[in-house]
Amino acid sequence: MIVTTTPTVEGYPVTQYLRVVCGETIAGVNMFKDIAAGFRNMVGGRSQSYENELIQARETALAEMVQRAQELGAEGVVGVDIDYETLGSDNGMLMVTASGTAVRFSS
Repeated sequence: MIVTTTPTVEGYPVTQYLRVVCGETIAGVNMFKDIAAGFRNMVGGRSQSYENELIQARETALAEMVQRAQELGAEGVVGVDIDYETLGSDNGMLMVTASGTAVRFSS
């Protein structure tokens, strides 16, 4: 499956636009990761635990979007957009959404 942020794929003319497909995931960050990230914030540097949460959430949202496109018989998803939001009263939840247009290409 071709998945791209561009509206077209060179060499693969779109013959059918099926519909918008989305994938979503909401991930909680636990207390220990918050403590480690808080310490990292004081001394500077990157928070590997938060980065890993973000990577996992993004990959899950993309995989869910692709699965939904496959269920429609799509051969690709174009115009993909990934959004990140924090949720919860203490912003302790991370929501990642991936959306795009499921398409079929000419053979």
